[in-house]
Amino acid sequence: MKRAIILFLFFMVIIGESFIADDHSYSTINNSGSLHKIERFYPNPAIQYIRFDFSESVDKYNVLEVYNFMGRKMSSVQVFSRKLTIYFDDNFTRGLYIFQLRDRSGRIIESGKFQVIQ
Repeated sequence: MKRAIILFLFFMVIIGESFIADDHSYSTINNSGSLHKIERFYPNPAIQYIRFDFSESVDKYNVLEVYNFMGRKMSSVQVFSRKLTIYFDDNFTRGLYIFQLRDRSGRIIESGKFQVIQ
């Protein structure tokens, strides 16, 4: 049992590192020195959907990706407007989810997490 727990924790550390933004910064400034492109996301915890509000500087080539805590990609949506709603299907079970906003080259601009309690 101890061995399984140690392997699980090791796996989570390795997977978790891929979700951290490139600048390793948790302040309100991103890599380019400007304010965040994601102004807010709500409700958190979420039940049926989650909404993202983006700043005016969001690029139409940005993609918002959502992963479950085990690293499985649950959603990938191109950001065409300042507001985006992701509705949960049956694959979104109760738990913690990671979102990443990526630029056209695939680099992580911002990341964060939210909880689903359905």
